[in-house]
Amino acid sequence: MTSQQATEPEPDETDHESALETARRQLREAATHVDVDPGVIERLRHPTRVVEVSVPLERDDGNVEVFTGYRAQHDDVRGPYKGGLRYHPDVTAQECVGLSMWMTWKCAVMDLPFGGGKGGIVVNPKDLSTGEKERLTRRFAEEIRDEVGPKRDIPAPDMGTDAKTMAWFMDAYSMQQGETTPGVVTGKPPVVGGSYGREEAPGRSVAIVAREAIDYYDKDIGETTVAVQGYGSVGANAARLLQDWGAKVVAVSDVNGGVYDTDGLDTHAIPSHDEQPEGVMGQDAPNTVTNEELLELDVDVLIPAAIGNVITMDNAGRIDADIVVEGANGPTTSGADRILDERDVPVIPDILANAGGVTVSYFEWLQDINRRKWSEERVNSELESEMLSAWEDVRAEVEAGDVSWRDAAYVVALNRIGKAKEARGLWP
Repeated sequence: MTSQQATEPEPDETDHESALETARRQLREAATHVDVDPGVIERLRHPTRVVEVSVPLERDDGNVEVFTGYRAQHDDVRGPYKGGLRYHPDVTAQECVGLSMWMTWKCAVMDLPFGGGKGGIVVNPKDLSTGEKERLTRRFAEEIRDEVGPKRDIPAPDMGTDAKTMAWFMDAYSMQQGETTPGVVTGKPPVVGGSYGREEAPGRSVAIVAREAIDYYDKDIGETTVAVQGYGSVGANAARLLQDWGAKVVAVSDVNGGVYDTDGLDTHAIPSHDEQPEGVMGQDAPNTVTNEELLELDVDVLIPAAIGNVITMDNAGRIDADIVVEGANGPTTSGADRILDERDVPVIPDILANAGGVTVSYFEWLQDINRRKWSEERVNSELESEMLSAWEDVRAEVEAGDVSWRDAAYVVALNRIGKAKEARGLWP
């Protein structure tokens, strides 16, 4: 196990950037709008630590293969590190650091008592059998056992992982500790300490924030058209809620492309990725679109909910939506952000819009440490309240400082983090 500082120079190029480059660039730009000690900003450019481990796996055929795993812990001034574990062939230390920084801002924007963490294993989960994925997860839990815990660092599901993965991780950690410790991870099945509503929470928060943005810009949700790129858990849940609230969802897509109907789609009839992987294109619709074309449709609200860096300097000038609400992490590059700002296209940032996941993870953590289950109705009600509170905090900064929604969210986050660091001081 090794610890390393994941530092690299910030390039002049502002497109096709890494998560770390984007996070640092956004931090630097937002810092110009806050009265926070420059030393705090400098400290926030770097993670507290990045742990790299080797994770051996005995494959089903008896061969042993060794994978690389990471856990980045960015900042814990406001509480334990919190963030997902992803299984993906492109996982890197730099990516984990960038994503852990976003988690720090996200938790601060939502005023949650957590800091940012992120981790994963460099592996294609599609190449693993269920048994192999379980053995890999349990060994990873052993390798990073000393770095995680309910009061230290609390992982959650991410790309390539799910509730079952979290149950395996929790069980392995509990066996190592000699006692059942459900609070070590969130996003578990409810039967072993998970929270109702956790899986739907990121999409629900995207829908809530989109609804508030629609109202803020004096649009009637009953006359609002929406396009969603990425029909996974986030995109599908957001689309379905918005349709239930009266919006017309005219286009959705998965990795193979999308369907488009100006009269509106029945989002409940279109299977999400979890329900039927890559099933969008099999649906009847008058038109099909590529993922690139979907981003440029003439709609009121565009929700990029698939992957990062899809709105770039190459296509930002052709984005025809009135409002962009980020469902994915980092879908808009810094260069594209500036172009959209110059064109007066508001972008509601990921650290606010999709923060429902970490917010309900906080609820799950509370339920675990208090050994008391909440109903789904209570979870959704509490989430609605927290999202509206965060929306009002960010909206107030937009109006007071004449700044973008992204900068306003960072102002809220950095002010809270700065005050916490000032109160605690710097250990000699």
